[in-house]
Parts: sequence; C-alpha cells; structure tokens
Amino acid sequence: MEAANLTVALTGASGAILGRELLRALEADERVARVHFVASENSLRVLAEELGLSDRNNLLERLLDAIPLKTVQLADADIGASIASGSYPSGGMIVLPCSMGTLAAIALGLANSLIARAADVTLKERRPLILCVRETPFNRIHLRNMTLAAEAGAVIFPCIPAFYNPPVDSVEMARQFACRVLAHIGLPQPGAFVWKPEE
Repeated sequence: MEAANLTVALTGASGAILGRELLRALEADERVARVHFVASENSLRVLAEELGLSDRNNLLERLLDAIPLKTVQLADADIGASIASGSYPSGGMIVLPCSMGTLAAIALGLANSLIARAADVTLKERRPLILCVRETPFNRIHLRNMTLAAEAGAVIFPCIPAFYNPPVDSVEMARQFACRVLAHIGLPQPGAFVWKPEE
C-alpha cells in the first residue's frame, strides 16, 4: 500500500495510550513520509487525565517522547487544512480512539470539524478509513452509526485488546493493538506478535 501520507485523529474517548502508541509506530516507520495528527478538543482532556499531558504546548513532542520528524499537528478547527481536500494525496485515515460523537458525525456526513471533514473526504475518495470505536456497552444508536459508517466504506475496528501474547502491561497491550491496526492497512510492524497455532 502507498502510505506516504496518513492522517491520525484522537478523539474524546478513553484509550489515549492507544493513540500514542500508534503515533510512535508511524513516526518510526520508514514507509511513511508524513503523518497529519489531529486531536479533538475533548481528546485533550482525556490526554490530561490518562497520560498526564495537561500542558497543550509541545503536545506532539511529548506524545512521541521525541522531536517529530514527519508528524505534524493540525487544529481540529482548521477546516481549510490540506487533509480537508480530496485533491490532497493520502494513504488513509485512522481515528484512535474514536468516540461515539465522532462516529456519529462521520456516519451522518456532518463534516463539522477537521476530523469529521477529513474522514468524509477519505470515504468519498474511497481511501482506507479505520474507526477504532471505544464504548461499552453499545446502544442502538451506536450500532446504527457503525453500520452506516461501514456501509459508506469505513472499517469498524473496536478497541479490543489481545491477551494471547500475553501482554505484560498496558503499554505492551496498546502497542500490540496499534500493530494490529497498522497491519490492517498494509503496514505490518516488526516485532508484532503473530499467532502461529500450528507451531
């Protein structure tokens, strides 16, 4: 898969560590030339509560624990950003974690933020859109919106961790999940656990 440019969005659902590990994997992946990172306003509160990142200054650098070389942050209010246009070349978009509010906006085509607009563009251009939904239990509205998004071309990829590795801590669990997501879009990661029952 041509994945020179990818978009990653973090929204206001629990699971900030999952998004962090995805961003770190993409920053280190030589097959990826550019990552556009968008954090919703609600995600910033989750980042503060779950990862202790209450200072918005240098947020990306603190998420990556390094100076970003190819990942750039865009404001969710910037609906004129490059990723808001279908003419901008992109290998796809991952929303991790994806809140039910963001899912609803995408499923209904509201395009009322950069995240929702970029997802809408991804769907209309028939590029991969991975929605890592995070909620439990699901109500009928959630299920209907997931169906609508899937029918429009999105992949519903719930934030369900694997236990067959077995993970030693939450960081390893999050890293393995990020690896599963990236493998799904054609970017298998070195060191990712692969189940081999025949062995």
